[in-house]
Amino acid sequence: MSRKVFVFICLLPTVFLPAALTVAQQPKKVPRIGFQSAASPSANAARIEAFRQGLRDLGYVEGKNIVIEYRYAEGKIDRLPDLAAELVRLKVDVIVTAAPSSTRAVKKATSTIPIVMAYDTDPVGNGFVASLARPAGNITGLSTRAPEISGKQLELLRELAPKLSRVAVLGNATQPGHPQALREINLAADAFGVQLQYLEVRRPKDTETAFQAASQERADAVLVLSTPILFSQRRQVADLAVKSRLPAIYNRPEFVEDGLVFYGVSYTDLFRRAATYVDKILKGRKPADLPVEQPTKFELVINLKAAKQIGLTIPPSVLTRADKVIK
Repeated sequence: MSRKVFVFICLLPTVFLPAALTVAQQPKKVPRIGFQSAASPSANAARIEAFRQGLRDLGYVEGKNIVIEYRYAEGKIDRLPDLAAELVRLKVDVIVTAAPSSTRAVKKATSTIPIVMAYDTDPVGNGFVASLARPAGNITGLSTRAPEISGKQLELLRELAPKLSRVAVLGNATQPGHPQALREINLAADAFGVQLQYLEVRRPKDTETAFQAASQERADAVLVLSTPILFSQRRQVADLAVKSRLPAIYNRPEFVEDGLVFYGVSYTDLFRRAATYVDKILKGRKPADLPVEQPTKFELVINLKAAKQIGLTIPPSVLTRADKVIK
């Protein structure tokens, strides 16, 4: 071997080793998640913690190997487009939306960043996905649609009011997801021999009018579907149910803070499961290939204070099935 060749071979490690060390020492990119909600942090506290717990269960530690950029509209829906634009400018890896209104704003802001719906009432009807099985675009996540809920709600009302024959249903048929919900309620009512009275609530002033109509038509109970108007007036809705001495069942847990009974999807479970979508997307899966999941966990919450206000005794058989009892 010539001296020149020998010297060249000896120098090879000094030429390539620093470059190899530089590559090895480069810090691994920390994924960044956008989280947008139309509500305030306090209003969404339990759901946000469920999402964080879902991430921790998958090995993600906030501030260590993952970063979350939170954006809250604080109830001001008109702020959602600007907040969505902020997250897009940050070039986050995925955006989690906490409600349909957030999903709509983020969808308009980006067609490339993956979007995970923590929940949606009607993803297909809202135009977010092509189908539950094949979303087709950059959006996937979880749906609250569950046909069995309506039957269970009417069954619970029958247990609370054994002579139940007429139920007033408050909602807005133009609201996404409501046509399907009304069809399912109709099927359940037919099975139980219950007559339904549909009462449209499209404006704030319609709420009191609806309860007056329910009383005039001698409704035995009220089933309240969630709409933006009814949700914003949930305390008034509960007060009117008490004033009318009507047992009322709701499909959003926030109503039962003052109202009688909530039975429906576990929203905290949906937010926990949203973390699994984030994990799959960060590992290379595309939203278009991830089917939208439907709810698998449901909750029953009973407010005994509200029951006392209308002079209703909750049967022990119902109390023992409750996931939570408010005293």
